[in-house]
Amino acid sequence: MTRSELAKRTGLKAETIRYYENKGVLPVPIRAANGYRTYTEDYLVKIKLIKDAKSLGYSLKEIKETLQVLSSEMEIDALKEVVGNKIRQLEARIESLQKMKNLLGGLLETAEDDIENYLKSFLPLK
Repeated sequence: MTRSELAKRTGLKAETIRYYENKGVLPVPIRAANGYRTYTEDYLVKIKLIKDAKSLGYSLKEIKETLQVLSSEMEIDALKEVVGNKIRQLEARIESLQKMKNLLGGLLETAEDDIENYLKSFLPLK
């Protein structure tokens, strides 16, 4: 299929597919005799993984690394380790965000006079 056909089937813009190729996230496809890039069905799977991973908060760098790992012969245990590592990273991020939420929530419970004094501490001395 051509890039425009791949774009239609995946819901991505052709420019986005080109961007992923330029960044090395997607492998550069083979070219037909007419010079057009020819995409195989496995690109549909790769793009679905990219879209799913992006929706889960993965960066393009992480997605590229994951696709590179998946393109090699991978053992099930290795895949489980990769997924487990990502879960641990997410748990740490959730914990950090929860601490931030609690800190900000505490600010809302602080007396207004204390907040005003705090804010004044940042003003230049007169």
